[in-house]
Amino acid sequence: MQLAERMARLGTETAFEVLAKARILEAKGRDVIHLEIGEPDFETPSHIIEAGKQALSSGYTHYGPSPGLSEVRDRIAQEVAITRGISVTGDNVVVTPGAKPIMFFAMLALVDEGDEVLYPNPGFPIYESMIKFVGGVPVPMKLLASRDFNVDVGEVADQITSRTKLMVLNSPNNPCGSVIERAELEALAELAQKHDIIVLSDEIYRRFLYEGEHYSVSSFPGMSDRTIILDGFSKTYAMTGWRIGYGVMPVELVEPISRLCTNSVSCTAGFTQIASLQALDGPQDEAQMIVAEFKKRRDIIVEGLNQISGIKSAMPKGAFYVFPNIDGTGMTSREFADRLLEDYGVAALAGESFGEHGMGCIRFSFANSVENIERAIERIDKFVATAV
Repeated sequence: MQLAERMARLGTETAFEVLAKARILEAKGRDVIHLEIGEPDFETPSHIIEAGKQALSSGYTHYGPSPGLSEVRDRIAQEVAITRGISVTGDNVVVTPGAKPIMFFAMLALVDEGDEVLYPNPGFPIYESMIKFVGGVPVPMKLLASRDFNVDVGEVADQITSRTKLMVLNSPNNPCGSVIERAELEALAELAQKHDIIVLSDEIYRRFLYEGEHYSVSSFPGMSDRTIILDGFSKTYAMTGWRIGYGVMPVELVEPISRLCTNSVSCTAGFTQIASLQALDGPQDEAQMIVAEFKKRRDIIVEGLNQISGIKSAMPKGAFYVFPNIDGTGMTSREFADRLLEDYGVAALAGESFGEHGMGCIRFSFANSVENIERAIERIDKFVATAV
């Protein structure tokens, strides 16, 4: 079968590939510690599950409006207005099955063939994949370990051309766990306004912040009119399988992005939308407990990795990943990740899975128990000692 040429430009998310390899090993009887997948290892809070069940029983089993149920859009707008300090209504919201469609739809709606898109590298691999797929030109904003994976605003300014159409920001960042500080974020906002660039602000890890305060680029003067906020419920409320995310955007983008919804997924399941209302309106203690637990795990995994010869890990300020440099082991990151899984049963991701500037690093997700993280550290230590 002859595939369309554009399929060659479509990448993947390596975490799912490594997960599949790990499952094969487990099926053969191997004990594998999963530090590859970016998914909270907690169950969805019970009051959200009950809300979903009630919604199913109440008839939320049919098609709904493509941009989402009006009451859900209104409630999301209220939440975003409070947490970002901006003026938005339900008319600015599109609800989607997971947050990824907001990336895809925004790029389909805005990026023409040859348009340039600034994006973080290392960064979530779907950014670059989608840019290429729609015919855009990916322009990496380098996040280097030497500067704690922070963006260099001056460097970004030099990368902007007359073809720059979109800037993707992700703070806290996957895979680095870095956070864009307020001064740098404001400077990026000024660049966006000066050069008439739209910003796609991926804020899915907003609640997973362990130090400092979260700032949204949308909150700076003039930016709510050129920012698409991407967020959702998967991480904060352990609702990955519910597939419920959203975008908050200038109102003139809502109709075209809703039309893309109509042409692709029709709509987001009604019962998941009703459950998301309970996530926002119900008790927040479990969500807060998850963040506190992740902070404890972060401290344990960073301390453990930094005690292993040849590994150097920065302390991530947000998300639930560490991205240590492993150059001191003498292995490439791909070799390190492959051998660690095959020989020692620890699943992790090679840094180049997140872009060329991730080479020499490994992403470990600490979305696993303290016990398993400590077991993983012991295995990594033995692996490096044997390999060096």
